[in-house]
Amino acid sequence: MVPETVSHFIGGRHAHSSLRKTYGVTDPATGKEYAQVEVGMGADVNQAVLAARAALDAGPWPGMATPDRAQILHGIADAIDARAGDIAAAEALGPGLPVTQATEQAARAGGVFRVAADLVTARAGTAEACAPGGPRYLVASPAGIAGLITPWRNPFLAQARALAPALAAGCTVVLKPDEWAPLPAALLAEITTAAGLPDGVLNIVHGSLHRRAPGAQARDALIAHPGVARLWFEGEAATGRQIMLDAATHRKALSTRPAGSSPCLIFADADLDQATDSALFGAFALNGQRRTATSTILAERPVYDTLVGRLAQQADRIRVGDPSDPATQLGPLPHAEHYDRLSSWVRLGIREGAWLAAGGRRPAGLAEGNYLGATVLADVAPSMPIFAEPVCGPVVRVTPFDTEDEAISLANAVTDPTAAYIWTADLQRAHRLVPAIASASIWVNSHNSPDREPAVASLGAGRPGADAGDVPIDFYARSRTVLIAADDTPAPRLGA
Repeated sequence: MVPETVSHFIGGRHAHSSLRKTYGVTDPATGKEYAQVEVGMGADVNQAVLAARAALDAGPWPGMATPDRAQILHGIADAIDARAGDIAAAEALGPGLPVTQATEQAARAGGVFRVAADLVTARAGTAEACAPGGPRYLVASPAGIAGLITPWRNPFLAQARALAPALAAGCTVVLKPDEWAPLPAALLAEITTAAGLPDGVLNIVHGSLHRRAPGAQARDALIAHPGVARLWFEGEAATGRQIMLDAATHRKALSTRPAGSSPCLIFADADLDQATDSALFGAFALNGQRRTATSTILAERPVYDTLVGRLAQQADRIRVGDPSDPATQLGPLPHAEHYDRLSSWVRLGIREGAWLAAGGRRPAGLAEGNYLGATVLADVAPSMPIFAEPVCGPVVRVTPFDTEDEAISLANAVTDPTAAYIWTADLQRAHRLVPAIASASIWVNSHNSPDREPAVASLGAGRPGADAGDVPIDFYARSRTVLIAADDTPAPRLGA
């Protein structure tokens, strides 16, 4: 059930805005307002930090026995599973995710909390090898209060990835969710409270009154607050760059998960059926809002025309519609401003010389809402303004290349790449390309399904729903090495 007003959540209680103002959020499928949300200001962030500090200093969470903390994390995971339908409905009202895809993301969020519980249990039993002269061990304590800033893209999973490791480390938290997607965070407060998380451990302050700078007041106050020891950001790369500067100014440790475009290189010797399916999945799954979406496809000239034809044909068959309909494969964009931006962006590409192979307009029969058909823009030249910019929506650009060097150059011209994909039957070529492409993660002849994440192997890796790479507990912990002398080792004498 959607509340009429979505409040802040501070110290285990719902709280009104210090400004006593709210803003409206609309259903992306209909354009109709479904709730009012409390406006977050600096004073609200300060109250949330004070509540988090009280829970850190006097509450049971930081010093709770490891098995008890792990039990609560497992309880949160179980509650997420039980409320997957509610989470999916909330994500339909935020980013407009199709219900079947949102349910899968909820399962991954539960997996993140389970891995966090397993990791915190395993860490409690670890000890360093003995050093010469005596035993050595590691003491880890919570870093303090963590400030989490999460996006409207896959909001519940993004919040789980930020929150679970912070809780596992024993931190208390102030979460600033994106203003366009307030319901997933409200559900998270309900779920964690029901699972036994103590009051004040999780605090939530919602968005801003300034719609052109979403969440700016609360976000900036959280970054600047002297009581916040760790900052986590996931969202647009451009915003991330500014937050990096702000965090450095305030001398805050920052972990970021920026979102950008991901080039997909398809060579003439590739399995074209698999490459086409993978590129389409990467471009249009989750409404094209994946951090690693294949929104830039680079195709070798001999297969370029064939690939464009296949992409267009299959894109036209993607079912666009109400996100609550299980048959829907592509839902609406999260808000009207984003719809207008992407529509204008497509028109700009056509004016610059690209041609519309599929989509690019509102599908028939969907007169209301922020619906844009699965869009394929072909012949996008690297000189065009639309070539390199992040999309964050159901739009894919296709560009031809003739040589490996040209493919590398085009891939590296993409702004803020979060991943890259290479499709070729020539593995020697793949090995040549991998070090030349400026991306942290690269998949060869594969899409990035959750069970194929190229993360560093550690406890929990390969478990359904999440990878240990999603749970960076060390970032939220403050570790110290202790060495105890086991023999009478004399110290060097100066001045003797």
